[in-house]
Amino acid sequence: MVINMGIAERKEKEKQQMRERILETAKRLFIEDGFDKVTIRAIAERIEYSPATIYLYFKDKNEILLALHAEGFERFYKLQQIILPIRDPWKRLREHGRIYISFALENPEYYDLMFIMRGPVRELKAKKEWSAGMRSFEFLKENVKACMDAGYIQRTDLDVAAFAIWSFTHGIASLVIRDRTANFPERLLPEIIEGALDFMMRGILKKNSK
Repeated sequence: MVINMGIAERKEKEKQQMRERILETAKRLFIEDGFDKVTIRAIAERIEYSPATIYLYFKDKNEILLALHAEGFERFYKLQQIILPIRDPWKRLREHGRIYISFALENPEYYDLMFIMRGPVRELKAKKEWSAGMRSFEFLKENVKACMDAGYIQRTDLDVAAFAIWSFTHGIASLVIRDRTANFPERLLPEIIEGALDFMMRGILKKNSK
């Protein structure tokens, strides 16, 4: 009985490792060649298995793409939870922005797939559902609302305010991971990023806020 359990556990571990290998290989190919140009055969050739092996785990490359998309957002959402112990909503929002950019810089392939590549958006529109992304956006909205309630930010449409903050931080992240910041000395880039975040925070701070 113990031997059979050991075999079953080993097989399950091997399955999980193969799935992760397929996802990692597909992620790199999607970034290198573009989603539309990548085929199941290309993924199989890269990992030196037959296409039939891929189909044991995923029905098509769209399913692979959505799995990567969901995986990226799961990592991102867990990282966002770091800010929860910060009681002051203004300081929490500032840290939220820093964590967002840190995630992008430390996980550029995931970030590209989550927020820049067109492929995932087409698939999500077809499904008419984006629960992974909306969970993170709702988390941001809660943080913004707390700042409004505390008098740090002028009351306005919550979606508009959260979208504006997201757009600003996304712009910074996208410029950096796509190497559009070559005009700045690399050693100064961290300081410039922090300064840009502080500039945004001062810009949205309500006058005479506490």
